[in-house]
Amino acid sequence: MREALFYKKLKDKKVQCFLCPHNCIISPSKRGICNVRENNNGILYSLTYGEPCTINIDPIEKKPIYNFLPGTKTLTIATMGCNLSCKQCQNYHISKTEIFTQPFVPPEKIIELALKNKTPSISYSYTEPTIFYEYMLDIAKLAKKNKIKNILVSNGYISQKPLKELCKYIDAANIDLKAFTDEFYKKTCKASLKPVLETLKTLKKEKVHLEITNLIIPTLNDNLKDIEKMCIWIKENLGKDTPLHFSKFFPMYQLKDIPQTPLSTLEKVKKIADKYLSHVYLGNI
Repeated sequence: MREALFYKKLKDKKVQCFLCPHNCIISPSKRGICNVRENNNGILYSLTYGEPCTINIDPIEKKPIYNFLPGTKTLTIATMGCNLSCKQCQNYHISKTEIFTQPFVPPEKIIELALKNKTPSISYSYTEPTIFYEYMLDIAKLAKKNKIKNILVSNGYISQKPLKELCKYIDAANIDLKAFTDEFYKKTCKASLKPVLETLKTLKKEKVHLEITNLIIPTLNDNLKDIEKMCIWIKENLGKDTPLHFSKFFPMYQLKDIPQTPLSTLEKVKKIADKYLSHVYLGNI
């Protein structure tokens, strides 16, 4: 365990976490929504520091990142847990399961692995990197010293103060913009849209290379007018050169009753996006 950053102590040994917009108030011996930050006698701890559940080497395009270090490999790590509750989660077996102890891998070891395997970047992905913030930050600092790039693959649901601190070390990011309506975020992810849009604007302002993924789920977020609004917002707030990846949905987790996204739908949304953005891609096809 490692004492968490971005929290304050309250009365009766309660604490409030400010890492993400949930701002969880956590009683002693309880955990936040992410299930990996626990109040131990009035001190908030990260339970998964140094305990990755996955270490893998991927093509950078798998993130997906297409316009940053193309054709290279990236060392990818994740720990268990997530701060959203998405019904369509593809990695629910590690993001929404009960936390259990993993072998300890210090930040220095992650750097050693990247250097040994000659990967020019380290990606924080698979689950939500926000919830292993302290571990990610320590690795990212060492990576920067060793001239290794840092890549954030995130749902974007992070508070501004920790995000701005992280931006000092992050070189590229792919943010999963799950939909362009608050209704979708509330019903399907138990979150809200506005903080994600703020994250996107901050990453742009801090000059982090930014790409966006939008998973198209039939009947839930495939409204063409909403998608057009999203593309216009991206152009006006982030720039027309911001890469946008539309991804095909397959029945998963709590949405097994929804069919996979028809290719015709993906072709329609790409046609719309192409009117406003210069780099539009289709994925999972």
